[in-house]
Amino acid sequence: MTRRTDWPEPPQRPFGDPGRTTSREGGRGRGSADGEDRSATAPPFGEVGAEAEPGPPPDPEEQARAICLRLLTGTPRTRKQLADALHKRGIPDEVAQEVLSRFEDVGLIDDAAFAGAWVESRHHSRGLARRALARELRTKGVDSALIDEAVGQLDSEQEERTARELVERKLRSTRGLDRDKRLRRLAGMLARKGYAEGLALRVVRRALEEEGEDPELLDQHLPDF
Repeated sequence: MTRRTDWPEPPQRPFGDPGRTTSREGGRGRGSADGEDRSATAPPFGEVGAEAEPGPPPDPEEQARAICLRLLTGTPRTRKQLADALHKRGIPDEVAQEVLSRFEDVGLIDDAAFAGAWVESRHHSRGLARRALARELRTKGVDSALIDEAVGQLDSEQEERTARELVERKLRSTRGLDRDKRLRRLAGMLARKGYAEGLALRVVRRALEEEGEDPELLDQHLPDF
């Protein structure tokens, strides 16, 4: 397929002409030279003249471009996400790949930038660890090499600091529970966010020790994952 270079803007839908109104209460219709209400004899809207001729079928490339622009408005997307959307809307694969490649060329699709921003946002807002972040990026179709590069922004020290913050925020709500339940609840919360078992147990054990729990008793109740 020959790649297009002009990329014209999609045609804008013209504003409708509301036309002139007539009175429904027996008054005079506006626009009547002799003051007579002609609304009773006017043909219904859409029945004036011959039926409109059907236009040419829409251009698949223009359709694909419009779909991508709409989906990208205000929300970055991966190439895979856009490809799936085009496929669901019946855009031929050859056309879809051509349009997506053009969007990559001009920087509207950038999976590396998407992955980096996703890692930063989800780690700080949700406290997700590298394992959970990588899993999310895979579901969005990001290449494995780009995922490794993105999650590499987080080192083990940053992960542990975030895990401690998560436990500190959750700790108060577990007070009053027995030791075993507290351990399981706190460690399970970290595990669901993608933290490794060893790190989760170490962080939880330390937090409970700082509250005055007996280290030996904690070791007897450490949960298995």
